[in-house]
Amino acid sequence: MGRKQAFLHVFIISLSACCFWGCRVGPDYERPDYIMPDQWHQTAVQGLTDGSANLQTWWNLFEDPTLNKLIEQATAENLDLRNAYASLTEARALLGIAAGEKWPTVDGTGFYSRDRASDNGLTPMTDKTNLHSIGLDSSWEIDVFGRISRSVESAMATLEASEENYRDVLVSLYSDVAQSYIDVRSLQARIRYAENNVKAQRSTLELTKNRREAGLVPQLDVHQAELILASTEASIPVLRQNESKAIHRLGVLVGQPPAALYETLTNAGDIPDTQKEVIVGLPADLLRQRPDIRRAERTLAAQTADIGVATAALYPQFSLSGTFALEAQHLDDAGDWESRTWGFGPSMRWNLFAGNRIRSNIKVQEAQAEQAMIQYEQTVLLALEDVENAMVAYAQEQDRFQSLEKAVVAAEKSVELVQTLYENGLTDFQNVLDMQRSMTQQQDQFAASEGQVAKNLVTIYTSLGGGWNANASQVQSDEEQ
Repeated sequence: MGRKQAFLHVFIISLSACCFWGCRVGPDYERPDYIMPDQWHQTAVQGLTDGSANLQTWWNLFEDPTLNKLIEQATAENLDLRNAYASLTEARALLGIAAGEKWPTVDGTGFYSRDRASDNGLTPMTDKTNLHSIGLDSSWEIDVFGRISRSVESAMATLEASEENYRDVLVSLYSDVAQSYIDVRSLQARIRYAENNVKAQRSTLELTKNRREAGLVPQLDVHQAELILASTEASIPVLRQNESKAIHRLGVLVGQPPAALYETLTNAGDIPDTQKEVIVGLPADLLRQRPDIRRAERTLAAQTADIGVATAALYPQFSLSGTFALEAQHLDDAGDWESRTWGFGPSMRWNLFAGNRIRSNIKVQEAQAEQAMIQYEQTVLLALEDVENAMVAYAQEQDRFQSLEKAVVAAEKSVELVQTLYENGLTDFQNVLDMQRSMTQQQDQFAASEGQVAKNLVTIYTSLGGGWNANASQVQSDEEQ
C-alpha cells in the first residue's frame, strides 16, 4: 500500500470514528448545582407572604395608569434598552458566523491572461498565448476534533448571555422608572403639606400681629411666627427642585428630552398604593428568575466551550478541497466539456511546534473559566443579599410609616387645640410654635416614608428578578426570524 493510500485510509477511518462518536476535545459543560437556602430568614419575611410570586408585570399591582404608561414608553424608547438589543443582534450575527464554518466554502473564479515568452529565454517562443478560465474553488474543514462545534457552542452561550443582559436591563429600567415616578409623587405630597402649612402659618402670623396691636402679646410672638413661616417657605424650593430632577430623570428613561413629561406629571397625583399582599417565592426561584444569575451561568458555559476551542489546536486539522474550471486558449472553446480541469483531495495541517503558545492559551481559557465560575457564585450570593435587604427594608419602613401616620394625626389635633388655647389667652405662643413645627416635620416625614415604602416594594420585585419575562416574547420572536 502506497503512502498516499495509507494516509487516505487513516483519514477516512479517523473521520468516520469522530463523526460517529462525536470526537470533541475539551470539557463538556455541566450546569452548576448551586445549593440555595430552603427559605428566607424569618426577620426578612416579616409581613410578607410565601407562595408563587407574580412578578411578570408587578407594576400593575400599584393600579396606577400613569405608571403603566411610563413603563410602556420606556420599553419602546429607552436608549439603554435599545443599546442592549443592538448587542443582542450582534451576538446573534456572531453565532451565524461561527455556525457558518460547518459548511463548505465555495468561491467562483475566473481570469484571462495574454502571455509572450522571451526570445532569449530557456524556451524561446515568439507566439503570444491567451488563456481563459472560469470555475469554482471549494474547501471544507472536517470538524474531527470539535473546534467548530465548540466555537458554535461558545457563540450560542454568548448569545444567550446577551439575551439575559437585555432582560437584566429591562429589570433595572422598570425599577428606575417606578422609583423615579414614586419620587415625583412623594415630593408632590410633601409640597402639598408644606403649602398647606404655609397658609396656616400665615393665618397664625396675622392673628399674632392683631393680638400685638391690641397689646395682648409681645413683639417676640410676631417674630417667632415670621420665623416658622419663613422656614416652611424655604423648604418648598428645595422640594420643587428635587421634583424637577425626578421628572427630568423620567423623561430620559422613556427616551425623551428631560422636560418632555412636565405636562403629564406636574398635575399632582397620589403616591402609588402599597396596601396589597406581597408574595415572595423561595430562594431557589432566583436561579431562574434573576437575569444577572442566568447571564453569569451562560458566560460560564461559553468560557467552558472556549477551552475546547483552544484544546483543538493541539490536534490535526483536516480539510477537503477541490477545484473545477473550464480553461481554453480561445474564448470560443471555453464552454467545451473538453476544456474542463479539476482537482480534489484531502489535506491535513498540524501545528507541531508553537513555542508552548497553544498549551498556554489552554491554561488561559481554563483560568478564565474558573473566574467565570467564581463570578457566578458571587452573583448568586449578591442576589440573595439583595432580596434579604429589600424585604427587611420594606418591613421596617412599613412599621415606621404606621408610626408616623399616628404621629401626624396627633400633631394635627395638637395644633388645633393649642391654637384655640392661644386665641383664648390660655397658653403662650411658644407652645403654638412648637406644635406647628412638629406637625410640619411629622407630615413631611410621613409623606417621604409613604414614598419610601412604595420604593422598597419596587426594590423587592426588582431583587426577585421581576419584569423581564413581560417582554420576553420580543426576544423569542426575533430568534425565530
